[in-house]
Amino acid sequence: MKESLKIFAGDLKNSFKDLLPIIIVVALFQGAIIQAMPANITSITIGLFIVAVGLALFIRGLELGIFPIGEGLAVDFAKKGSVFWLLLFAFTIGFSTTVAEPALIAIADKAAVISHGLIDAFWLRMTVALSVGFAIALGTLRILLGHPIAYYIISGYILVVIVTFFTPAEIIGLAYDSGGVTTSTVTVPLVAALGIGLASSIKGRNPAIDGFGLIAFASLTPMIFVQVYGIIVYTFMDTPATQGITTVVEGGKAVASTYTFSAYDTLMALVGTIKDVTPILLVIFFFQYAIIKKPVVHLHKIITGIIMVVLGLYAFIMGLEMGLFPIGETIALQLTGMSNNLLIYLFAFLIGFSTTMAEPALLAIAIKAEEISEGNIKQNILRMIVALGVAVGIGLGAYRLVSGDPIHYYIIGGYILVILFTYFAPRYIVPIAYDSGGVTTSTVTVPLVAALGLGLAENIEGRNPLIDGFGLIAFASLFPMLTVMGYGIHAEYYKKKKLKGEIS
Repeated sequence: MKESLKIFAGDLKNSFKDLLPIIIVVALFQGAIIQAMPANITSITIGLFIVAVGLALFIRGLELGIFPIGEGLAVDFAKKGSVFWLLLFAFTIGFSTTVAEPALIAIADKAAVISHGLIDAFWLRMTVALSVGFAIALGTLRILLGHPIAYYIISGYILVVIVTFFTPAEIIGLAYDSGGVTTSTVTVPLVAALGIGLASSIKGRNPAIDGFGLIAFASLTPMIFVQVYGIIVYTFMDTPATQGITTVVEGGKAVASTYTFSAYDTLMALVGTIKDVTPILLVIFFFQYAIIKKPVVHLHKIITGIIMVVLGLYAFIMGLEMGLFPIGETIALQLTGMSNNLLIYLFAFLIGFSTTMAEPALLAIAIKAEEISEGNIKQNILRMIVALGVAVGIGLGAYRLVSGDPIHYYIIGGYILVILFTYFAPRYIVPIAYDSGGVTTSTVTVPLVAALGLGLAENIEGRNPLIDGFGLIAFASLFPMLTVMGYGIHAEYYKKKKLKGEIS
Protein backbone atom coordinates (compact mmCIF):
# COMPACT_ATOMS: atom_id res chain seq x y z
CA MET A 1 0.00 0.00 0.00
CA LYS A 2 2.81 2.39 0.95
CA GLU A 3 4.65 1.61 -2.30
CA SER A 4 1.45 2.19 -4.35
CA LEU A 5 0.89 5.58 -2.71
CA LYS A 6 4.52 6.52 -3.43
CA ILE A 7 4.10 5.58 -7.13
CA PHE A 8 0.81 7.53 -7.33
CA ALA A 9 2.46 10.58 -5.70
CA GLY A 10 5.11 10.45 -8.44
CA ASP A 11 2.40 10.23 -11.12
CA LEU A 12 0.58 13.18 -9.55
CA LYS A 13 3.77 15.25 -9.51
CA ASN A 14 4.33 14.49 -13.21
CA SER A 15 0.70 15.42 -13.96
CA PHE A 16 1.15 18.87 -12.42
CA LYS A 17 4.33 19.29 -14.50
CA ASP A 18 2.34 18.38 -17.64
CA LEU A 19 -0.31 21.01 -16.81
CA LEU A 20 2.22 23.77 -16.13
CA PRO A 21 2.55 24.88 -19.81
CA ILE A 22 -1.26 25.31 -20.04
CA ILE A 23 -1.32 27.37 -16.83
CA ILE A 24 1.53 29.59 -18.09
CA VAL A 25 -0.14 30.20 -21.49
CA VAL A 26 -3.54 30.98 -19.95
CA ALA A 27 -1.99 33.28 -17.29
CA LEU A 28 0.11 35.08 -19.94
CA PHE A 29 -2.81 35.82 -22.24
CA GLN A 30 -5.31 36.53 -19.46
CA GLY A 31 -2.98 38.85 -17.53
CA ALA A 32 -0.77 40.50 -20.15
CA ILE A 33 -3.00 40.63 -23.24
CA ILE A 34 -6.66 40.39 -22.19
CA GLN A 35 -5.71 42.24 -18.95
CA ALA A 36 -8.62 40.90 -16.93
CA MET A 37 -8.85 38.37 -14.13
CA PRO A 38 -11.29 35.53 -14.94
CA ALA A 39 -14.47 35.72 -12.88
CA ASN A 40 -14.43 32.02 -11.98
CA ILE A 41 -10.81 31.77 -10.75
CA THR A 42 -11.71 29.39 -7.85
CA SER A 43 -13.53 26.99 -10.17
CA ILE A 44 -10.59 27.09 -12.61
CA THR A 45 -8.04 26.31 -9.87
CA ILE A 46 -10.10 23.40 -8.49
CA GLY A 47 -10.69 22.14 -12.03
CA LEU A 48 -6.98 22.07 -12.87
CA PHE A 49 -6.24 20.19 -9.63
CA ILE A 50 -8.91 17.60 -10.54
CA VAL A 51 -7.38 17.30 -14.03
CA ALA A 52 -3.98 16.48 -12.48
CA VAL A 53 -5.50 13.82 -10.17
CA GLY A 54 -7.47 12.33 -13.07
CA LEU A 55 -4.39 12.17 -15.30
CA ALA A 56 -2.39 10.43 -12.55
CA LEU A 57 -5.18 7.86 -11.98
CA PHE A 58 -5.53 7.29 -15.72
CA ILE A 59 -1.82 6.56 -16.26
CA ARG A 60 -1.63 4.23 -13.26
CA GLY A 61 -4.75 2.40 -14.52
CA LEU A 62 -3.19 1.95 -17.97
CA GLU A 63 -0.11 0.32 -16.43
CA LEU A 64 -2.22 -1.98 -14.24
CA GLY A 65 -5.10 -2.86 -16.56
CA ILE A 66 -5.24 -1.75 -20.20
CA PHE A 67 -1.63 -2.41 -21.31
CA PRO A 68 -1.41 -5.93 -19.77
CA ILE A 69 -4.79 -7.15 -21.08
CA GLY A 70 -4.15 -5.72 -24.58
CA GLU A 71 -0.71 -7.33 -24.85
CA GLY A 72 -2.00 -10.55 -23.26
CA LEU A 73 -4.77 -10.85 -25.85
CA ALA A 74 -2.29 -10.26 -28.69
CA VAL A 75 0.02 -13.00 -27.38
CA ASP A 76 -2.91 -15.43 -26.98
CA PHE A 77 -4.18 -14.75 -30.50
CA ALA A 78 -0.67 -15.27 -31.89
CA LYS A 79 -0.45 -18.64 -30.08
CA LYS A 80 -3.94 -19.64 -31.25
CA GLY A 81 -2.83 -19.02 -34.83
CA SER A 82 -6.29 -18.02 -36.11
CA VAL A 83 -5.98 -15.07 -38.48
CA PHE A 84 -9.77 -14.84 -38.89
CA TRP A 85 -10.49 -14.36 -35.17
CA LEU A 86 -7.59 -11.95 -34.74
CA LEU A 87 -8.77 -9.75 -37.62
CA LEU A 88 -12.37 -9.93 -36.41
CA PHE A 89 -11.22 -8.83 -32.94
CA ALA A 90 -9.24 -5.95 -34.46
CA PHE A 91 -12.23 -4.85 -36.56
CA THR A 92 -14.65 -5.10 -33.61
CA ILE A 93 -12.36 -3.09 -31.31
CA GLY A 94 -12.06 -0.35 -33.95
CA PHE A 95 -15.79 -0.24 -34.75
CA SER A 96 -17.17 -0.50 -31.19
CA THR A 97 -14.89 2.13 -29.69
CA THR A 98 -15.44 4.62 -32.52
CA VAL A 99 -19.21 4.46 -32.89
CA ALA A 100 -19.64 5.64 -29.27
CA GLU A 101 -16.86 8.27 -29.39
CA PRO A 102 -18.30 11.57 -27.98
CA ALA A 103 -16.08 13.76 -30.21
CA LEU A 104 -17.33 11.90 -33.30
CA ILE A 105 -20.96 12.29 -32.21
CA ALA A 106 -20.42 16.06 -31.85
CA ILE A 107 -18.71 16.29 -35.26
CA ALA A 108 -21.46 14.19 -36.90
CA ASP A 109 -24.19 16.48 -35.52
CA LYS A 110 -22.32 19.50 -36.91
CA ALA A 111 -21.92 17.71 -40.25
CA ALA A 112 -25.70 17.44 -40.55
CA VAL A 113 -25.82 21.24 -40.28
CA ILE A 114 -22.86 21.85 -42.61
CA SER A 115 -24.47 19.76 -45.35
CA HIS A 116 -27.85 21.48 -44.87
CA GLY A 117 -29.25 18.19 -43.61
CA LEU A 118 -27.96 16.26 -46.61
CA ILE A 119 -25.56 14.13 -44.55
CA ASP A 120 -27.24 12.07 -41.88
CA ALA A 121 -25.41 12.14 -38.49
CA PHE A 122 -26.09 8.44 -37.79
CA TRP A 123 -24.85 7.19 -41.17
CA LEU A 124 -21.80 9.43 -40.98
CA ARG A 125 -20.92 7.84 -37.61
CA MET A 126 -21.44 4.39 -39.13
CA THR A 127 -19.16 5.32 -42.05
CA VAL A 128 -16.38 6.52 -39.75
CA ALA A 129 -16.75 3.55 -37.38
CA LEU A 130 -16.58 1.08 -40.29
CA SER A 131 -13.49 2.87 -41.61
CA VAL A 132 -11.73 2.60 -38.24
CA GLY A 133 -12.70 -1.07 -37.87
CA PHE A 134 -11.31 -1.70 -41.35
CA ALA A 135 -8.17 0.31 -40.49
CA ILE A 136 -7.33 -1.63 -37.31
CA ALA A 137 -7.93 -4.94 -39.13
CA LEU A 138 -5.74 -3.84 -42.06
CA GLY A 139 -3.03 -2.61 -39.70
CA THR A 140 -3.10 -5.93 -37.85
CA LEU A 141 -2.83 -7.84 -41.15
CA ARG A 142 0.20 -5.68 -42.03
CA ILE A 143 1.94 -6.78 -38.81
CA LEU A 144 1.17 -10.43 -39.60
CA LEU A 145 2.53 -10.09 -43.15
CA GLY A 146 5.53 -7.99 -42.07
CA HIS A 147 5.05 -5.34 -44.75
CA PRO A 148 6.69 -1.91 -44.23
CA ILE A 149 4.11 0.55 -42.92
CA ALA A 150 5.28 3.35 -45.25
CA TYR A 151 3.85 1.57 -48.34
CA TYR A 152 0.36 1.52 -46.80
CA ILE A 153 0.39 5.03 -45.33
CA ILE A 154 1.85 6.75 -48.40
CA SER A 155 -0.64 4.92 -50.67
CA GLY A 156 -3.41 6.06 -48.32
CA TYR A 157 -2.31 9.71 -48.45
CA ILE A 158 -2.11 9.61 -52.25
CA LEU A 159 -5.66 8.22 -52.29
CA VAL A 160 -6.83 10.99 -49.89
CA VAL A 161 -5.37 13.63 -52.23
CA ILE A 162 -6.93 12.09 -55.36
CA VAL A 163 -10.38 11.78 -53.74
CA THR A 164 -10.14 15.39 -52.45
CA PHE A 165 -10.33 16.77 -56.01
CA PHE A 166 -13.72 15.08 -56.49
CA THR A 167 -15.15 15.96 -53.06
CA PRO A 168 -17.62 18.82 -52.47
CA ALA A 169 -16.02 21.82 -50.68
CA GLU A 170 -18.46 21.48 -47.78
CA ILE A 171 -17.10 18.04 -46.91
CA ILE A 172 -13.31 18.42 -47.28
CA GLY A 173 -12.56 20.09 -43.93
CA LEU A 174 -14.98 17.77 -42.14
CA ALA A 175 -13.42 14.67 -43.74
CA TYR A 176 -9.90 15.76 -42.78
CA ASP A 177 -11.04 16.48 -39.20
CA SER A 178 -12.82 13.10 -38.92
CA GLY A 179 -9.42 11.39 -39.05
CA GLY A 180 -8.37 13.26 -35.91
CA VAL A 181 -11.38 12.54 -33.68
CA THR A 182 -11.60 8.76 -34.05
CA THR A 183 -8.80 7.75 -31.69
CA SER A 184 -10.19 8.09 -28.17
CA THR A 185 -8.21 8.26 -24.94
CA VAL A 186 -8.93 4.62 -24.04
CA THR A 187 -8.73 3.20 -27.57
CA VAL A 188 -5.20 4.49 -28.21
CA PRO A 189 -3.40 2.61 -25.39
CA LEU A 190 -5.40 -0.58 -26.03
CA VAL A 191 -4.68 -0.56 -29.77
CA ALA A 192 -1.01 0.28 -29.10
CA ALA A 193 -0.79 -2.63 -26.65
CA LEU A 194 -2.40 -4.94 -29.23
CA GLY A 195 0.09 -3.96 -31.96
CA ILE A 196 3.16 -4.15 -29.72
CA GLY A 197 2.02 -7.44 -28.14
CA LEU A 198 1.44 -8.97 -31.57
CA ALA A 199 4.79 -7.79 -32.97
CA SER A 200 6.55 -9.16 -29.85
CA SER A 201 4.90 -12.58 -30.32
CA ILE A 202 5.68 -13.17 -33.99
CA LYS A 203 9.13 -14.36 -34.99
CA GLY A 204 10.97 -11.90 -37.20
CA ARG A 205 8.92 -8.87 -36.13
CA ASN A 206 10.41 -5.88 -34.33
CA PRO A 207 8.05 -4.31 -31.72
CA ALA A 208 9.55 -0.83 -32.30
CA ILE A 209 9.18 -0.98 -36.11
CA ASP A 210 6.19 -3.32 -36.59
CA GLY A 211 4.28 -2.75 -33.31
CA PHE A 212 3.38 0.90 -33.88
CA GLY A 213 1.22 2.17 -36.74
CA LEU A 214 -2.30 0.91 -35.98
CA ILE A 215 -3.37 4.37 -34.78
CA ALA A 216 -2.04 5.90 -38.00
CA PHE A 217 -4.33 3.60 -40.00
CA ALA A 218 -7.29 4.62 -37.80
CA SER A 219 -6.58 8.30 -38.50
CA LEU A 220 -6.13 7.87 -42.26
CA THR A 221 -9.04 5.73 -43.48
CA PRO A 222 -11.87 7.95 -42.14
CA MET A 223 -10.63 10.78 -44.39
CA ILE A 224 -11.09 8.54 -47.45
CA PHE A 225 -14.39 6.96 -46.35
CA VAL A 226 -16.03 10.30 -45.38
CA GLN A 227 -15.00 11.97 -48.65
CA VAL A 228 -16.40 9.04 -50.68
CA TYR A 229 -19.59 9.14 -48.59
CA GLY A 230 -19.85 12.91 -49.25
CA ILE A 231 -19.39 12.41 -52.99
CA ILE A 232 -22.16 9.77 -53.07
CA VAL A 233 -24.56 11.90 -51.03
CA TYR A 234 -23.99 15.11 -53.00
CA THR A 235 -24.18 13.28 -56.35
CA PHE A 236 -27.25 11.10 -55.84
CA MET A 237 -29.36 12.96 -53.25
CA ASP A 238 -31.36 16.17 -53.52
CA THR A 239 -30.26 19.06 -51.30
CA PRO A 240 -33.03 19.92 -48.82
CA ALA A 241 -33.91 23.43 -47.73
CA THR A 242 -31.25 25.23 -45.64
CA GLN A 243 -33.17 25.39 -42.43
CA GLY A 244 -31.71 26.31 -39.05
CA ILE A 245 -28.32 27.48 -40.33
CA THR A 246 -28.57 31.03 -39.03
CA THR A 247 -29.37 29.78 -35.54
CA VAL A 248 -26.21 27.71 -35.40
CA VAL A 249 -23.97 30.47 -36.70
CA GLU A 250 -25.36 33.08 -34.37
CA GLY A 251 -25.32 30.68 -31.45
CA GLY A 252 -21.57 30.24 -31.84
CA LYS A 253 -20.99 33.93 -31.18
CA ALA A 254 -22.16 33.71 -27.59
CA VAL A 255 -19.74 34.36 -24.76
CA ALA A 256 -18.00 31.19 -23.56
CA SER A 257 -19.87 29.36 -20.83
CA THR A 258 -19.00 29.40 -17.15
CA TYR A 259 -18.99 26.08 -15.31
CA THR A 260 -21.85 25.61 -12.83
CA PHE A 261 -21.79 22.60 -10.50
CA SER A 262 -24.73 20.21 -10.75
CA ALA A 263 -24.90 16.89 -8.88
CA TYR A 264 -27.07 15.43 -11.65
CA ASP A 265 -24.69 16.53 -14.43
CA THR A 266 -21.73 15.19 -12.44
CA LEU A 267 -23.40 11.80 -12.06
CA MET A 268 -24.39 11.76 -15.75
CA ALA A 269 -20.79 12.53 -16.71
CA LEU A 270 -19.65 9.45 -14.78
CA VAL A 271 -22.39 7.36 -16.41
CA GLY A 272 -21.29 8.73 -19.82
CA THR A 273 -17.65 7.78 -19.17
CA ILE A 274 -18.67 4.24 -18.15
CA LYS A 275 -20.84 4.04 -21.29
CA ASP A 276 -17.87 5.04 -23.48
CA VAL A 277 -15.61 2.38 -21.94
CA THR A 278 -18.23 -0.43 -21.77
CA PRO A 279 -18.14 -1.45 -25.50
CA ILE A 280 -14.35 -1.87 -25.27
CA LEU A 281 -14.64 -4.05 -22.15
CA LEU A 282 -17.43 -6.18 -23.67
CA VAL A 283 -15.33 -6.85 -26.78
CA ILE A 284 -12.21 -7.67 -24.71
CA PHE A 285 -13.89 -10.07 -22.30
CA PHE A 286 -16.02 -11.73 -25.01
CA PHE A 287 -12.94 -12.60 -27.08
CA GLN A 288 -10.95 -13.54 -23.97
CA TYR A 289 -13.49 -16.03 -22.61
CA ALA A 290 -15.50 -17.09 -25.70
CA ILE A 291 -12.76 -17.28 -28.35
CA ILE A 292 -9.42 -17.61 -26.52
CA LYS A 293 -11.20 -19.63 -23.79
CA LYS A 294 -8.65 -18.71 -21.18
CA PRO A 295 -9.09 -16.81 -17.88
CA VAL A 296 -7.51 -13.39 -17.51
CA VAL A 297 -4.21 -13.53 -15.61
CA HIS A 298 -4.21 -11.35 -12.44
CA LEU A 299 -7.89 -10.49 -12.99
CA HIS A 300 -8.13 -8.42 -9.77
CA LYS A 301 -5.25 -6.18 -10.91
CA ILE A 302 -6.77 -5.80 -14.37
CA ILE A 303 -10.18 -4.83 -12.90
CA THR A 304 -8.51 -2.37 -10.48
CA GLY A 305 -6.63 -0.84 -13.42
CA ILE A 306 -9.81 -0.52 -15.52
CA ILE A 307 -11.67 1.15 -12.61
CA MET A 308 -8.75 3.58 -12.21
CA VAL A 309 -8.84 4.35 -15.95
CA VAL A 310 -12.60 5.07 -15.80
CA LEU A 311 -12.34 7.23 -12.66
CA GLY A 312 -9.23 8.98 -13.96
CA LEU A 313 -10.80 9.76 -17.34
CA TYR A 314 -13.99 10.94 -15.59
CA ALA A 315 -12.07 13.24 -13.23
CA PHE A 316 -9.92 14.48 -16.11
CA ILE A 317 -12.94 15.47 -18.25
CA MET A 318 -14.80 17.04 -15.29
CA GLY A 319 -11.71 19.06 -14.38
CA LEU A 320 -11.40 20.30 -17.97
CA GLU A 321 -15.07 21.37 -17.94
CA MET A 322 -14.47 23.29 -14.71
CA GLY A 323 -11.04 24.76 -15.34
CA LEU A 324 -9.74 24.78 -18.89
CA PHE A 325 -12.55 24.86 -21.45
CA PRO A 326 -14.39 27.98 -20.18
CA ILE A 327 -11.25 30.12 -19.97
CA GLY A 328 -9.82 28.73 -23.21
CA GLU A 329 -13.03 29.52 -25.10
CA THR A 330 -13.20 32.99 -23.53
CA ILE A 331 -9.63 33.87 -24.58
CA ALA A 332 -10.24 32.51 -28.10
CA LEU A 333 -13.40 34.60 -28.49
CA GLN A 334 -11.79 37.74 -27.04
CA LEU A 335 -8.73 37.44 -29.30
CA THR A 336 -10.84 37.12 -32.45
CA GLY A 337 -12.48 40.42 -31.55
CA MET A 338 -9.17 42.29 -31.02
CA SER A 339 -8.26 42.60 -34.73
CA ASN A 340 -4.67 41.48 -34.11
CA ASN A 341 -3.85 38.45 -36.22
CA LEU A 342 -0.38 37.97 -34.73
CA LEU A 343 -1.92 37.44 -31.28
CA ILE A 344 -4.27 34.85 -32.76
CA TYR A 345 -1.35 32.95 -34.32
CA LEU A 346 0.66 33.15 -31.09
CA PHE A 347 -2.27 31.88 -29.01
CA ALA A 348 -2.91 29.05 -31.51
CA PHE A 349 0.77 28.04 -31.39
CA LEU A 350 1.07 28.15 -27.58
CA ILE A 351 -2.27 26.50 -26.82
CA GLY A 352 -1.41 23.74 -29.32
CA PHE A 353 1.90 23.06 -27.57
CA SER A 354 0.58 23.24 -24.00
CA THR A 355 -2.58 21.13 -24.48
CA THR A 356 -0.65 18.43 -26.35
CA MET A 357 1.82 18.10 -23.46
CA ALA A 358 -1.16 17.23 -21.22
CA GLU A 359 -2.82 14.83 -23.71
CA PRO A 360 -3.35 11.41 -22.04
CA ALA A 361 -3.30 9.44 -25.31
CA LEU A 362 0.09 10.90 -26.27
CA LEU A 363 1.47 10.16 -22.81
CA ALA A 364 0.38 6.53 -23.16
CA ILE A 365 2.12 6.17 -26.55
CA ALA A 366 5.27 7.94 -25.30
CA ILE A 367 5.52 5.54 -22.33
CA LYS A 368 5.30 2.57 -24.70
CA ALA A 369 7.81 4.09 -27.15
CA GLU A 370 10.39 4.56 -24.37
CA GLU A 371 9.79 1.03 -23.08
CA ILE A 372 10.03 -0.66 -26.50
CA SER A 373 13.10 1.34 -27.57
CA GLU A 374 14.80 0.45 -24.26
CA GLY A 375 15.20 4.11 -23.39
CA ASN A 376 16.63 5.24 -26.75
CA ILE A 377 13.47 7.29 -27.34
CA LYS A 378 12.85 9.44 -24.25
CA GLN A 379 9.14 9.95 -23.57
CA ASN A 380 9.51 13.60 -22.53
CA ILE A 381 11.54 14.51 -25.63
CA LEU A 382 9.07 12.66 -27.88
CA ARG A 383 6.13 14.49 -26.30
CA MET A 384 7.83 17.88 -26.73
CA ILE A 385 8.62 17.14 -30.39
CA VAL A 386 5.00 16.06 -31.00
CA ALA A 387 3.69 19.13 -29.11
CA LEU A 388 5.89 21.36 -31.29
CA GLY A 389 4.33 19.77 -34.39
CA VAL A 390 0.81 20.41 -33.09
CA ALA A 391 1.75 24.01 -32.23
CA VAL A 392 3.10 24.66 -35.74
CA GLY A 393 0.08 22.91 -37.28
CA ILE A 394 -2.56 24.87 -35.36
CA GLY A 395 -0.65 28.14 -35.85
CA LEU A 396 -0.48 27.53 -39.62
CA GLY A 397 -4.12 26.37 -39.63
CA ALA A 398 -5.16 29.63 -37.93
CA TYR A 399 -3.21 31.59 -40.58
CA ARG A 400 -4.96 29.59 -43.33
CA LEU A 401 -8.34 30.40 -41.82
CA VAL A 402 -7.55 34.13 -41.47
CA SER A 403 -6.16 34.35 -45.01
CA GLY A 404 -9.05 32.34 -46.50
CA ASP A 405 -6.85 29.95 -48.50
CA PRO A 406 -8.36 26.56 -49.52
CA ILE A 407 -7.46 23.94 -46.90
CA HIS A 408 -6.51 21.16 -49.30
CA TYR A 409 -3.53 23.09 -50.72
CA TYR A 410 -1.94 23.08 -47.26
CA ILE A 411 -2.87 19.49 -46.47
CA ILE A 412 -1.63 18.18 -49.83
CA GLY A 413 1.64 20.11 -49.36
CA GLY A 414 1.96 18.56 -45.90
CA TYR A 415 1.41 15.04 -47.25
CA ILE A 416 4.10 15.56 -49.89
CA LEU A 417 6.51 16.54 -47.09
CA VAL A 418 5.46 13.45 -45.07
CA ILE A 419 6.31 11.22 -48.05
CA LEU A 420 9.72 12.91 -48.48
CA PHE A 421 10.51 12.71 -44.76
CA THR A 422 9.51 9.02 -44.74
CA TYR A 423 12.19 8.30 -47.33
CA PHE A 424 14.96 9.93 -45.27
CA ALA A 425 13.83 9.07 -41.70
CA PRO A 426 15.27 6.03 -39.86
CA ARG A 427 12.93 3.01 -39.96
CA TYR A 428 12.41 2.82 -36.20
CA ILE A 429 10.95 6.35 -35.97
CA VAL A 430 8.51 6.19 -38.94
CA PRO A 431 5.67 4.12 -37.32
CA ILE A 432 5.89 6.20 -34.10
CA ALA A 433 5.76 9.39 -36.20
CA TYR A 434 2.68 8.16 -38.07
CA ASP A 435 0.96 7.22 -34.80
CA SER A 436 1.81 10.57 -33.20
CA GLY A 437 -0.50 12.27 -35.71
CA GLY A 438 -3.45 10.28 -34.40
CA VAL A 439 -2.92 10.69 -30.66
CA THR A 440 -2.58 14.47 -30.54
CA THR A 441 -6.24 15.24 -31.22
CA SER A 442 -8.08 13.78 -28.27
CA THR A 443 -9.67 14.77 -24.96
CA VAL A 444 -7.85 18.07 -24.34
CA THR A 445 -6.97 19.41 -27.76
CA VAL A 446 -10.14 18.83 -29.82
CA PRO A 447 -12.61 21.02 -27.84
CA LEU A 448 -10.21 23.97 -27.57
CA VAL A 449 -9.08 23.75 -31.19
CA ALA A 450 -12.70 23.43 -32.40
CA ALA A 451 -13.68 26.50 -30.31
CA LEU A 452 -10.78 28.49 -31.79
CA GLY A 453 -11.61 27.49 -35.38
CA LEU A 454 -15.31 28.30 -35.10
CA GLY A 455 -14.55 31.53 -33.19
CA LEU A 456 -12.22 32.71 -35.97
CA ALA A 457 -14.63 31.75 -38.76
CA GLU A 458 -17.52 33.55 -37.05
CA ASN A 459 -15.66 36.82 -36.44
CA ILE A 460 -13.69 37.21 -39.69
CA GLU A 461 -15.53 38.85 -42.56
CA GLY A 462 -16.03 36.63 -45.59
CA ARG A 463 -15.58 33.34 -43.70
CA ASN A 464 -18.31 30.73 -43.40
CA PRO A 465 -18.14 28.93 -40.01
CA LEU A 466 -19.99 25.97 -41.48
CA ILE A 467 -17.14 25.40 -43.98
CA ASP A 468 -14.08 27.37 -42.81
CA GLY A 469 -14.52 26.58 -39.09
CA PHE A 470 -13.35 22.99 -39.61
CA GLY A 471 -9.85 21.84 -40.52
CA LEU A 472 -7.66 22.90 -37.57
CA ILE A 473 -7.79 19.34 -36.16
CA ALA A 474 -6.41 18.06 -39.47
CA PHE A 475 -3.44 20.46 -39.17
CA ALA A 476 -2.87 19.27 -35.58
CA SER A 477 -2.74 15.66 -36.85
CA LEU A 478 -0.46 16.26 -39.83
CA PHE A 479 2.47 18.31 -38.53
CA PRO A 480 3.56 16.07 -35.59
CA MET A 481 4.45 13.41 -38.17
CA LEU A 482 6.88 15.87 -39.77
CA THR A 483 8.48 17.02 -36.49
CA VAL A 484 8.92 13.45 -35.17
CA MET A 485 10.49 12.22 -38.42
CA GLY A 486 12.60 15.40 -38.57
CA TYR A 487 13.79 14.63 -35.03
CA GLY A 488 14.68 11.08 -36.13
CA ILE A 489 16.61 12.35 -39.19
CA HIS A 490 18.54 14.84 -37.02
CA ALA A 491 19.30 12.22 -34.34
CA GLU A 492 20.57 9.76 -36.97
CA TYR A 493 22.75 12.44 -38.62
CA TYR A 494 24.21 13.45 -35.23
CA LYS A 495 24.86 9.79 -34.36
CA LYS A 496 26.72 9.15 -37.65
CA LYS A 497 28.72 12.36 -37.25
CA LYS A 498 29.74 11.40 -33.72
CA LEU A 499 30.71 7.87 -34.84
CA LYS A 500 32.75 9.30 -37.74
CA GLY A 501 34.58 11.62 -35.32
CA GLU A 502 35.44 8.71 -32.98
CA ILE A 503 36.84 6.63 -35.86
CA SER A 504 39.02 9.45 -37.21
